[in-house]
This record gives sequence, C-alpha cells and structure tokens, in this order.
Amino acid sequence: MREEDKSMLSGGGCDVDLANAAARGQVETVRHLLDAGADPNAVNRFGRRPIQVMMMGSAHMAELLLLHGAEPNCADPATLTRPVHDAAREGFIDTLVALHRAGARLDVRDAWGRLPVDLAEEQGHRDIAGYLRAASGD
Repeated sequence: MREEDKSMLSGGGCDVDLANAAARGQVETVRHLLDAGADPNAVNRFGRRPIQVMMMGSAHMAELLLLHGAEPNCADPATLTRPVHDAAREGFIDTLVALHRAGARLDVRDAWGRLPVDLAEEQGHRDIAGYLRAASGD
C-alpha cells in the first residue's frame, strides 16, 4: 500500500476518508476502507455520499462502491440529481451502465425537472441518450 493511502486509513475516520478517496479515484484505498468497515452510504459534511462524489469516469469505482452496498438512487440534497444524472451529463456510459445494472432509476427528475436522458441530450452525448431511451423503453 502506498504511504499516502496508509495515512488515509489512519486519519479523519473511515467514512470521511472513503468519500475523499472516491472523489480522487483511489480505487485501492476505497477497497481497503470498505474492507475495514467504512459505510458506503455515509454522508460527508456536504450531505453527499461516496457514490455521488466519486470520480464519475471510473466505472470500476462505481462497481466497487455498489458491490459494497452503495445506494445508486441517492439524491443530492440541493439539486435532487442522482449519480445517473451526473454520469449522463458528463458522458460516462460505462459508469451509467454500472449504476443502471445496480438498480439506478432512469425515470427520476432533478430539481429542474430534467431526466438523465435530457442531460445527455443537452451535452450532445447521443450514445448515452440512445442507451437511456432503450433502457427506459422509449
């Protein structure tokens, strides 16, 4: 284990460190923290969970968190966006598919009434919009 990962295991508490490591895309650190008992659904000081702040482009990170019980349908307290909204907006199809396979709903609107497919279309992610339509039966 890298020295920086060891320091994360010892300071600040597992749950806080988990969100930080997920945001940085540190898969091995996240794995160690989860194995040590960190709660995959603990909220940080901003009211967000590791799956909401994770490096969205890392489908492996999403799969790891989901495998350990992360809730794929948790809503951001301010915007009501869910991880599928973020993945669709940012163009991360692999992460979106992982979330969907784990039970993420595709039919939930954010605070502005937008579905994940709306965000994908707004950003020009046609492949993701197509996937979302097909998965939703549209």
